[in-house]
Amino acid sequence: MLRRPLLIIALVALAHAALYIVYQQGEWQSATAWTDQRGYQRLGAALATTGQFTRYADSVTFVPEVIRTPGYPLFVALIYKLFGVGNDLAVAIAQAVVFASLCVLVFLLARRAAGDRAGLVAAGMTALYSPLPYFGSLIVTELWTTFVATAAILACLRAAQHGRLRDYVIAGALFTGTTMVRPAFVLLPFFLAVAVPLLLRTQRTRPALQGWAALAATAAIALVPWLTYNYANLGQLTLSPAGGIGRGLWEGSWQGRWSGRLQRDLINLAESIDDRDALNVRVAEKAAEVRLPAEPMLQYVNEWRDIRDIWNRPTDPMERARARVEADRVYASHAVANMREDPIGHVRRRLTVGLFVLWAADVPIRYGDINAVPTAAIRGIWLVQVFVLALAVVGAVHLARTGRWLEAVLLVLPIVYVTGVHLPLLCETRQSLPVKPVVLALAAIGVTRRSLHTAP
Repeated sequence: MLRRPLLIIALVALAHAALYIVYQQGEWQSATAWTDQRGYQRLGAALATTGQFTRYADSVTFVPEVIRTPGYPLFVALIYKLFGVGNDLAVAIAQAVVFASLCVLVFLLARRAAGDRAGLVAAGMTALYSPLPYFGSLIVTELWTTFVATAAILACLRAAQHGRLRDYVIAGALFTGTTMVRPAFVLLPFFLAVAVPLLLRTQRTRPALQGWAALAATAAIALVPWLTYNYANLGQLTLSPAGGIGRGLWEGSWQGRWSGRLQRDLINLAESIDDRDALNVRVAEKAAEVRLPAEPMLQYVNEWRDIRDIWNRPTDPMERARARVEADRVYASHAVANMREDPIGHVRRRLTVGLFVLWAADVPIRYGDINAVPTAAIRGIWLVQVFVLALAVVGAVHLARTGRWLEAVLLVLPIVYVTGVHLPLLCETRQSLPVKPVVLALAAIGVTRRSLHTAP
C-alpha cells in the first residue's frame, strides 16, 4: 500500500530536481557563482584519471589536498569515470537520483519515529523542499552530505530502538562517512554516544552502553586511514589542515555588522580592484553611499586582501598548499582580535543574525539572480522556513509528550549539534542542510500529531 505513494513522491522529487538542473546548468562553469565547484571538479577529475587526491594532477611532485576531504570528490570521480571526465550534467542527474532516494530515507526515519502517515508526509515535504534540489543541481557537497547524514541518523535510531550491536557499528561507520564529506560532523557520533545515555535512563543499561561504545569506537577507527594519510603527507593529525575553523571564526566575527548584500559588495571590491589605494578610496565611497562608518569596512577588506595574499603569492603548488594552512592560523588570530574589540556585540550578533541565517535564510534562487529578487519575496521564502521550524518544534514536543523520548532525543540532538558547531563561526543556511531532513521529519510529525496514538 505504501509503494504507490512513495513512487509518486520519488517522481515529484525527480521532476523538481530536473527543473533545477535546467535552471542552474549555466552555473557549473561560472567563475563567480559557487566557486567551491571548481575545487570539487578538479579533485574529481584527478581521482578519475590518476587515482590521486590532488588538485594538481599534472604536477611532477604529488601535492596533497589541504582543504577538502575525499568523500564528495570520490562521488564526483565515480560519475566522471562512468560518464566522462567533466560531465557535470551526469553528476547533476546522479544527484537527482540521490535526492529521490533521500525522500525514501526521510520516509523511513519519520515512520520509525511516528508511523506510516508521518513518514509519507515527511517524504512529501522533502520532495518539495527546494534547497535540496537547488544544491543537488550544483557540483557541491550539500546534497550528498545530507544523504549520508540522514542514513547515519536513521541507522542510529534503528540501533537504539532494537539494541543490535551490528546496527550501532553500521551507524558509526556512516557517521564517519558523513565526516569524510563534511568535517564539521566529526564529533557528532561521540556527542550522541555521550548525550543519549545521559538524557535517557533506558539507554544506561549495560547492553545499550555497549552499543553506544561500539558506535563511538567504529567512528573513531574509521577515521584512522584518513588521519594517517594527512600525517604522512603533511605531518599533522587533522581532517583538513587548511580547512580549520580560522576562516569561519574570522568571517563570523564580521557577520551581522552589515547586510548580506553590502558585505558581498565589499568582497567584490576586494576581488576586483588590485591597487590597494584605489580599493580604499572605493570602499570609502561605498561607506558614504550607505551612510555607514568607513573604518570597519576598510579594516574588513584589507584583512581579506592581506590573508588572501598569503596563499596567492606562492607559485609552487606545494608552497601554496602550505600557505593555505598558514592563512587559516592568521584568520584565527584576526578573529580573536575582532571578538575582543566588541565581545557583547559579537555574542548578540551570533545569537540573532547568526542563528537566523543558519536555520531559516535559504534562498534557492540562482546566484546571479538573487540581488534582483524583491526583498518581500525573499522574506516570504524565509517565513516558510520559519514555519517549518515551528512545526518541527511542535513535532518534537509531541513525541516527548506521547512517551517517545528516544525518538524525540535522537531527532533533536543532531539539530542541537549543528547549532553548537556552527553558531560561533560564519553561518550559512547550507551548513544546516544536512540535518534539514530531520527538521522535515519532525515537522511532519507535528502535522500528523493527532494520529500518533495509532502509530505502531
